[in-house]
Amino acid sequence: MGKGTATLKPLMAPHRDRTNKFGNKLVASNRRAHRDYDIVDSFEAGIVLSGSEVKALREGHAQIADAFARVINGQLWLDGVHIPPYQMAHGIGAHDPDRARKLLMHRREIEKLSHQVSIDHLALIPLSLYFKEGRVKVELGLGRGRRKADKRQALAERDTKLEMAKALGRQVKGKH
Repeated sequence: MGKGTATLKPLMAPHRDRTNKFGNKLVASNRRAHRDYDIVDSFEAGIVLSGSEVKALREGHAQIADAFARVINGQLWLDGVHIPPYQMAHGIGAHDPDRARKLLMHRREIEKLSHQVSIDHLALIPLSLYFKEGRVKVELGLGRGRRKADKRQALAERDTKLEMAKALGRQVKGKH
């Protein structure tokens, strides 16, 4: 470069798009669910949202840490999800951030979930909220609650697996 010219460096780190291995844009994930529950099975469901809610989700604003799903009169509902109001929506266009939201699944799937929840005493927990082909989806986990000792045991198992993987990695690289 010539004299007196300088290269401009970006002031901030480049924006990392939160996409998973399938190309879905992740909006929110419930990391605590895997610690508090043994996830038996997972399902994907659509969700009924208003326009301002979708716009708020596109900005990446949502909290699903305390959320749960339940079956009421043959319909699946998601409670405890907080989607803050979209900044540009005012008055009629605004939405209630903590309202119950209807989930979309086939009737047979809902009946199967309802049966498993009532008989096996399982809980329906949202694991993640993401965009798939332009539509908002919820990954629901069918989980059994863990007690405090179970949580400790799961953490210990995870730590031992991590230590084994590190040791194996060092062994492969030739370091001891």
